[in-house]
Amino acid sequence: MFTADDHLYMARALRLAARGLYTTDPNPRVGCVLVRDGQVVGEGWHERAGDAHAEINALRQAGERAAGATAYVTLEPCCHHGRTPPCSQALIDAGVTRVVAAMPDPNPLVAGNGLAALEAAGVSTVSGLLAAEAEALNPGFVMRMRHARPWVRCKLAMSLDGRTAMQDGESRWITGEAARRDVQHLRARSSAIMTGIGTVLADDPSLNVRLEREADVPLLQPLRVIIDSRLRTPPTAKLLDLPGETLILTGSTDAGREALLTRPGVSVDTLPLNVAGQLNLQHVLQYLGSAGINEVHVEAGAVLCGALLADRLVDELVIYVAPHLMGDAARGLFALPGLQHMAQRIALSIQEVRAVGKDLRITARLAD
Repeated sequence: MFTADDHLYMARALRLAARGLYTTDPNPRVGCVLVRDGQVVGEGWHERAGDAHAEINALRQAGERAAGATAYVTLEPCCHHGRTPPCSQALIDAGVTRVVAAMPDPNPLVAGNGLAALEAAGVSTVSGLLAAEAEALNPGFVMRMRHARPWVRCKLAMSLDGRTAMQDGESRWITGEAARRDVQHLRARSSAIMTGIGTVLADDPSLNVRLEREADVPLLQPLRVIIDSRLRTPPTAKLLDLPGETLILTGSTDAGREALLTRPGVSVDTLPLNVAGQLNLQHVLQYLGSAGINEVHVEAGAVLCGALLADRLVDELVIYVAPHLMGDAARGLFALPGLQHMAQRIALSIQEVRAVGKDLRITARLAD
């Protein structure tokens, strides 16, 4: 069905889409390449939410040369009016004769309708080329459209013997500078950075992105989310006064405590507690999904990370392993008190292991 040239041009479209990794949220990362008579006549990617989509940028570059061209797009062209007009109609109006989409758009507003609109206008369409690679660019958008919750990535750092902090809580720094810099890239691609109240009280973290970008494409600061069932966040917490937005999710109805925390850029939302007096993490993720959050990057302690893992709400684990030992009195990676027998083990599937400076980075997912 697909030629070697089709693969070549779609691979180029995927590389273009990746340029929007840090800037398109909550929209998907999309790239487009226009080819006519074996020559690339236009290309583009979606750079920022609210700006032109990839197809429009490619069409602008191609101009009249778009007539008779094939469009290689990493996601099915949209067919509805959002902040921008439908891309399917723009392709039709430009005279594009063939559209190759890596994958259908899981957004119910599109979901095959974009390709159908193109077909109805006489444009030849096909999808499924490098679909897995296209989906890997947008795991959060796909998860939110299909399951109404974000993709959850849990980042942890540990010693070779599986420890995350000394017995007294000392943990700086387990990993080296290269690994800590690598984490900044994971933060930057995320819609939200989530932690628990235990980490806020113990570490007073910033949970912001500290990377430099070009002046014309500023980095987005992800939403900072604190899981704080009893509203114990100190009004002096560092992250409350940093640039960007902070959301505290709680089950408390203490208006006085809420008033001490609420300020520009900080909001407190109340969700129901479960029978154990904790926030239901499935409901938390659904709540964030309804707010347009695609990818949640979790940097938290053993309790919250363990609870997410036990509820099978972790889609990806990124574990940095440092080449040192911290001893059996140091703190462990997850709080999983219900595991007592080998048959209860939580099986993981290792996706990647690679060196980052002097440390190792293990990427894993829950095994089916």
